[in-house]
Amino acid sequence: MNYGDIKAHFNELLNRSDITPTLTTQFIDRSIARIQRQLRTPLNENVSTFAISGQTAQITLPNDFLEIISLYYESIELKRVPMETFRPLAQNPMAGRPEVFVRQQQDLLLHPQPANGNVILYYYGEFAPMTLNTDENALAAVAPDLIIYGGLTYAADFYLDERGPLFEEKFRLFLAELQGQSDDQELNGGVQSIQPMSRFDDYQSTYNAY
Repeated sequence: MNYGDIKAHFNELLNRSDITPTLTTQFIDRSIARIQRQLRTPLNENVSTFAISGQTAQITLPNDFLEIISLYYESIELKRVPMETFRPLAQNPMAGRPEVFVRQQQDLLLHPQPANGNVILYYYGEFAPMTLNTDENALAAVAPDLIIYGGLTYAADFYLDERGPLFEEKFRLFLAELQGQSDDQELNGGVQSIQPMSRFDDYQSTYNAY
């Protein structure tokens, strides 16, 4: 479901004559931000490859970075260590195959420091932004109802709408369903593939009476 359709269905469910396009956009975007803080599935897994061509002490995290999954130098996974462990190592900036790393703000510090090869970062990242009504990112394609009900929780707070607890319950249900599907695939060792959640139309009738 694209960005414009999500906003349209949100307005249908909220069913208020005083909602404005600006508020609709704010509520939907805040919903997506909330989902990104909580959801960890293949939908927001990303990979970045850093080509090393000289002794390198650190790499800068991508702009859409949320959380590290793993870090590799060529085919060897690096171990994340506490800063108190890394600091003494950093006093000896030796070149070589990196074995450990630590995060410092927007950078990952490496030790030893590679002089060539590739450092590969697997991470959870933000969903692609949606600006135009025709835009659709991975989350919108699979779980538009999660976005919609997240937006409805913010709208309910704004308007002091008594349906707030119902909206929140639906949001949590959809979030748990999506996360649970991903976790089950991980535990079962299958190829991870997130199936679309129940269609918005399945739930629209729930609130027609409001």
